[in-house]
Amino acid sequence: MSALPVYRWRLAPPGYATVRQLRAQGLRPGGQDVAAVLERPRKRRGPLVAYLYRVDLAMPVRPMTPAKWAALAKANAAQQVCPNCRLDAGYRIPGSLGMCVTCAYPKEQCAA
Repeated sequence: MSALPVYRWRLAPPGYATVRQLRAQGLRPGGQDVAAVLERPRKRRGPLVAYLYRVDLAMPVRPMTPAKWAALAKANAAQQVCPNCRLDAGYRIPGSLGMCVTCAYPKEQCAA
């Protein structure tokens, strides 16, 4: 069992932040271990848990390099190509369909 301090929801002392809060400040945990735990009790289930990191030990977010920007653009473009008809749909292909709307519902597209 760990000896981490446990705080109630909204009662954590200043100087601690979740990963999302650090990211909003332009920071990242930077390899540090979890410093505290935040718990929000619920009536019928177990408590919601959030892990807190120390802000003074956080490091700045690494900047995106041109190669990372290019890889991200390529990945986003690949999500717009329909695997069925191989055409650029102009939008992100829904994962629930696995193909563009035209290929998923061909009869509805012809009737319109």
